[in-house]
Amino acid sequence: MAGAKNHDYHILPPDIWPLIGSISALTFTSGMVLYMHEMANAYLVLGLGIAGLIATFFSWWANVVKEAQTGYHTPVVQLHMRYGMILFIASEVMFFVGWFWAFFDFALFPAPLELVDGEWVNRIGEEGAAALAVFPANGLEVLDPFSLPLLNTLILLCSGTTVTWAHHSLIHGDREGLKKGLWLTIGLGILFSAIQAYEYAHAPFGFGGNTYSSGFYMATGFHGFHVLVGTIFLIVCLARTYKGHFTPRQHFGFEAAAWYWHFVDVVWLFLFVAVYIWGGWGAPVHG
Repeated sequence: MAGAKNHDYHILPPDIWPLIGSISALTFTSGMVLYMHEMANAYLVLGLGIAGLIATFFSWWANVVKEAQTGYHTPVVQLHMRYGMILFIASEVMFFVGWFWAFFDFALFPAPLELVDGEWVNRIGEEGAAALAVFPANGLEVLDPFSLPLLNTLILLCSGTTVTWAHHSLIHGDREGLKKGLWLTIGLGILFSAIQAYEYAHAPFGFGGNTYSSGFYMATGFHGFHVLVGTIFLIVCLARTYKGHFTPRQHFGFEAAAWYWHFVDVVWLFLFVAVYIWGGWGAPVHG
């Protein structure tokens, strides 16, 4: 029959959402530039960009879910989607490598300090006019790594086991175990974010002022954002589970979420050791 499908690949029909997503991304970045320069209509442009991106995320992924439920995600298509997810996680790994690189660079090769008016000042330039970092002469107070950070580490490690439980339950056809595992993982993810927000609110140092605090907030803050994204990812999987989606043979959406969550777990272990323990070693601990 003419036009009959005789291959395992999924040829996508024309869709408007990639174009809308591109325009929304440009609008969002333009709004950020306007906001940073305190120009007029910054919030309007920024709001339109965010609204367009949210609409794109919702509609585009809704189309992907419909394609999966319709049967377009053949074993060959699922394999290629796995390759795509692996490459995406690899790019995320390199993103965090950049932050670790910066953190170790200024930790292992610090610029010389100069005592000015009772404060240690890290200066650059021939005449020492630009200050890179300023902190009290008696040392910067850091967070106790074996308090809330250790608790958050245990929470994320537990969430890795619960999402694995959910995955194995799905493979063996235990949908109740799948639901319970997802509920527990989502709850642990929300608890982690709440504890990190509390930690930020009570941290003894702000974002700027020195390279340690800047590196600390950038690295842990981006990780916290990834935890938020992963939690939303799992919430969508839970909603799909209650709708009867996913089978032991076809569940790439859940598999991708589980891979992403394990990636978030592993990154946090490196952050905990490098930033919280090693980075603050020997410094006064905030009581």
